Amino acid sequence: MAKIRVNPNRMELLKLRRRGDVAKRGHKLLKDKFDELLKEFIARISENRRLRAEVEAQLRDAYGYFAVARAEAGRAAIAQALLASTPADLLDTAEKSVMSVRVPIFEQRELSEPGGYSLATMPVVLDEALAKLAAVAPRMLELAEREKAIELLAAEIERTRRRVNALEHVLIPSIDETIKDIQMKLDEAERGNLTRLMKVKDIIAAQEARERER
Repeated sequence: MAKIRVNPNRMELLKLRRRGDVAKRGHKLLKDKFDELLKEFIARISENRRLRAEVEAQLRDAYGYFAVARAEAGRAAIAQALLASTPADLLDTAEKSVMSVRVPIFEQRELSEPGGYSLATMPVVLDEALAKLAAVAPRMLELAEREKAIELLAAEIERTRRRVNALEHVLIPSIDETIKDIQMKLDEAERGNLTRLMKVKDIIAAQEARERER
């Protein structure tokens, strides 16, 4: 583990201990955030699977009616009929915060009634197909909203995981190792100073003894 390059003195030791305390508190907060994000992600995945199955079933039903309409009127005629409608904005968007992650909100506007094509030449089943597609539209928007939120949560989980690992396996061990190294050097210096003081004391005592002998 790489040590942090600092001067081995008591001031730096105090700074490193404070930095280590901050890093450990930050690690705990990030770990708690990671756990909560993971719970939220798993809960949303489960709900999303159920919703996706419902939407796919409704879409298969609607596409079945479109298939019948194409068989009766022809693919080109159906395509031309669908293009006859006037395009319109379908939704409004906003955002909300989920575990500090900004996720989208999709709100569907009122859908216009299908039209613009000849009821005399188009099969009735086309109207039924469009009605079924309109019915599933809100669920499709909900599914898109949920899947985008899941994507954003997954990205935040990965970012948080990397930060937790960096603190746990790199920064905190480096700080602890550097603190240990500085403490050892300070202890060695203190022992050296004590040895020198004892030698000075012995020298002074020897000199005093010689003076008394004179």
